[in-house]
Amino acid sequence: MAKWTPKHEAPEPLEGPVVATITGGTIVWFVLFLAQLPFYGWFDDRGHTWWLWTCLAGGGLGLIGIWYVRKRDAAIKRDAALRAGAAARPAE
Repeated sequence: MAKWTPKHEAPEPLEGPVVATITGGTIVWFVLFLAQLPFYGWFDDRGHTWWLWTCLAGGGLGLIGIWYVRKRDAAIKRDAALRAGAAARPAE
């Protein structure tokens, strides 16, 4: 069997409101954790406490994600400003 190779170029990556998306997802994870917390005994009786800890881990990792995408967004904006400044400068 021959190895599959694409016959066209990959599309450009989609850019959007990345910071808002990651922040929204992080909020959802924390809300899910808080919504399940009153039922800890029920989850514990059935051996499903991992559901709570998964939501808490998702929220914690989301905080790292928010930090990361904010830094990335700032770096992209900084680079765009530097390029715009270099383009505005007259050639010597």
